[in-house]
Amino acid sequence: TKNVTVDEAGITQQLMALRGRFPTEKEYKEALDQMGVDQEELEKRVRRDLIIQDFIKNEFTSKTEVTDADIKTFYDSKKDQFTKPEEVKASHILVKVEAEAGDDKKKEARAKLEDVQKKIKKGEDFAALAKEFSDCPSSSKGGDLGSFRRGQMVKPFEDAAFGMETGQLSDIVETRFGYHLIKVTEKTTGGTVSFEEVKPQIKKYLTQEKVQESLDKHVGVLREASTVETFLQE
Repeated sequence: TKNVTVDEAGITQQLMALRGRFPTEKEYKEALDQMGVDQEELEKRVRRDLIIQDFIKNEFTSKTEVTDADIKTFYDSKKDQFTKPEEVKASHILVKVEAEAGDDKKKEARAKLEDVQKKIKKGEDFAALAKEFSDCPSSSKGGDLGSFRRGQMVKPFEDAAFGMETGQLSDIVETRFGYHLIKVTEKTTGGTVSFEEVKPQIKKYLTQEKVQESLDKHVGVLREASTVETFLQE
């Protein structure tokens, strides 16, 4: 048996973090009731978990070695899995119109976006115009949609965005949501992820795998010892 201590400050920090997930004390206590524990039992569980984590770290993780050769062998054997897709970061201005709307409404919506398009071509700021005219919730962020991969946007929008260069402004694009002006702000090409880029993640994975193997063996030995001890006591 090893003497394991745990930092009391760590326990307090964990308990405060758990409490911080709930807006009110009432909701916090209701959550504890649903779990079937009180504050004292929760503290015991947090203490136990931290002791176990500390034990694993000191007795297994710190003694587990994963070499660069191990990591490279793993990378080379699964290189086809270390790929990243092409991504586009874009902003847009949307003038919304229902797909089943009549021609007059569609013409009106398109004309509105054409006016915005003229303003952009005259040099007015895209983000400011998006805040003023876009019907998409992204308007509050200047039309910024963040990054996306193929298959995450409707096809006409996707085709336009992935067919553009960084900084380019699209012509008006029609989708089932209405009419869009798209501005590509960043493009990331797909392909194989470099070894150096994924090395830390692979090392972490292999370390966890080795630690788990060591833990399984350790638990097996303890179970055998417990069985023998019980038999002798009987």
